[in-house]
Amino acid sequence: MYPPGNKWRKLAPNLRSVLDSSHRTLLTFGGAWSNHLRATAAAGRLLGLRTIGIVRGHELATRPLNPSLARCAADGMELEFVERSAYRRRADPDWHAELLSRFGPCALLPEGGSNAAAVHGCARLGEELRGRTDVVAVACGTGGTLAGLAAGVSPGQRVLGVPVLKGGFLTGEIRALQRAAFGGPRGTWWLDERFHGGGYARVSAELREFAEGFARRHALAPLDLVYVAKLLYALDRLAQEGAFPAGSTVTAVVTGSGQQAT
Repeated sequence: MYPPGNKWRKLAPNLRSVLDSSHRTLLTFGGAWSNHLRATAAAGRLLGLRTIGIVRGHELATRPLNPSLARCAADGMELEFVERSAYRRRADPDWHAELLSRFGPCALLPEGGSNAAAVHGCARLGEELRGRTDVVAVACGTGGTLAGLAAGVSPGQRVLGVPVLKGGFLTGEIRALQRAAFGGPRGTWWLDERFHGGGYARVSAELREFAEGFARRHALAPLDLVYVAKLLYALDRLAQEGAFPAGSTVTAVVTGSGQQAT
């Protein structure tokens, strides 16, 4: 199963650009549980493109691949594990030049696939939700989906982002993405930083218990713990806190497909 939801919306405009160019190799960046890496690997296999994934965590090179990375490898992605200090240079043009000298000519996609083209792709999702809900909620990794969603919804609709990484950096990233895509801010959105659980792919006992109970009550397959469970847990807490006026309609955008972090 490949990641549904937002990833193909972010990838589609970028893939069109790659296919219209002379490039036949796509290089991108992600963590060990990255839905973006999985989606890129699947797209590469389907389109006949070589794909390279620069993965955060050099120590992972000597460990068995987790299900997410195993899926990437099965779809033909070349996995390059790098030290976290190196990975922090993922937006550095000098490092990009080093990678291109090693792997040859490549089209480079940023971490999470989040760039101006991806934001425009995700704006279409916001447009589909116009007039259908009061609040749209989405788990956030790099912020590209939220940047587009907020631009696409109608005035009066609000978009909530639940970051799954700690650090408090996403507000600036989302503003920068909207400037790149639209020339300035768009939509009404806010972030609630309380539900990252310690960081990306970190899963507390409380979150795991919530996810298992939620899936059991609603007869669902196990929830994705990296994104979806944190989003639903946040919405449950916020509803208990009275964050949404009585009678509100809240739509949760599901961006994961059941991969399980440890």
